[in-house]
Amino acid sequence: MRVLMFGWEYPPHITGGLGTACFGLTKAMVLQGDEVIFIVPKAYGDESKEAARVVSASDVVVDLSKDFYKQHWDNLSYIEVNSTLIPYVGVDDFYNVINKRTKKEERTTLVENQRKYEFSGEYGPSLLEEVERYALIAAEISQQYDYDIIHAHDWLTYKAGVIAKKVSNKKLVIHVHATEFDRSGEHINKAVYDIERYGMDNADHIVCVSDLTRNIVVSRYGQDPDKVTTIYNGANSLFLKEVKADKAVKEKIVTFLGRVTFQKGPDYFVEAAAKVLKYDKNVRFVMAGSGDMLNRMVALVAKKRISQHFHFTGFLKGDEVNRMFAMSDVYVMPSVSEPFGISPLEAMNARVPVVISKQSGVAEVLRYAIKVDFWDIDAMANAIYSLLNYPALSKMFVKYGKKEVQSIRWEDAANQLRKLYYKLLS
Repeated sequence: MRVLMFGWEYPPHITGGLGTACFGLTKAMVLQGDEVIFIVPKAYGDESKEAARVVSASDVVVDLSKDFYKQHWDNLSYIEVNSTLIPYVGVDDFYNVINKRTKKEERTTLVENQRKYEFSGEYGPSLLEEVERYALIAAEISQQYDYDIIHAHDWLTYKAGVIAKKVSNKKLVIHVHATEFDRSGEHINKAVYDIERYGMDNADHIVCVSDLTRNIVVSRYGQDPDKVTTIYNGANSLFLKEVKADKAVKEKIVTFLGRVTFQKGPDYFVEAAAKVLKYDKNVRFVMAGSGDMLNRMVALVAKKRISQHFHFTGFLKGDEVNRMFAMSDVYVMPSVSEPFGISPLEAMNARVPVVISKQSGVAEVLRYAIKVDFWDIDAMANAIYSLLNYPALSKMFVKYGKKEVQSIRWEDAANQLRKLYYKLLS
């Protein structure tokens, strides 16, 4: 099977679980004999060669004199976003649609019909503009390669996938790793929701990373249940670099590692920490990450008068994450809405017992994790306290959790996906 796949990031240049998932899936697909051409906005040349053939959209030349591009340009909307927008995070501030006058002014700057678009490959203020340009590139790419089916990951690439489908007349599968309702709750960004709905409406099939996400796609986006399939992420592609990390403190450490945003429930972590500290002062709580709620969490910690037991590290990556897990005694993921959740698997792989919210997709596949409702602060605090103070309980979750992670295989996901492809093509 030859697959033209659109993504937004690929290891080692990743921001979160999306890039990790794309690598695990494509590697398993290649091992089972599939050929994957993986398109990213910007390739750096050091992407992993183990799996897909990575192609940079920034290197593709388009001829804007073609009627197809003129038609798309007329329908192009530039959107200015007043805050950083990334695949998993909602917009805090408002957005403005720039009028057609701006488009006409930019169009007159094209000296030649043939040109390249340089993508930043990042999640910045011009992200929605890059999503539109990425769709233009997809039209050209879809004519350059030989493939059987198109696969687009998350909302950033849906327009690219749809245009590639229209140009090539090939089937399109879109992969939902998160929805706008996960990122923003009920206060959704309408522009992002419209892109998501557009991609779903035009896809031949929709793959979701959990039943939780599938239910949202069906109920909130009006999709036919027969058109939507759950294929869980794997975990056996996770890299664990064994590191020794000497604690600078004698207390036990409880860690929150992720974006400090509404979706991740950081405020519930702080509330649970305050409850635990009433009964056990021999604990340090760490919030590792950055996001729009960070300042509010610092203020909440001060209000709870637990600052001496609480640490904010900022965003961690690579070996810093490995060292953090090596120092941790418990990992907590109190997400309000988590389509899947890679970080608990990383923690379990590093032999750290985990507490996760029942409102996460990964809760559907894990047995050796303590599961609580994100809003149940008492249950969360009790789980943390128990793992810290009952060594036998902690050892049991560490032992069997490690084995469980190793059994959650990307090969199974790739096999399910291949069967879906063949069903669509039959």
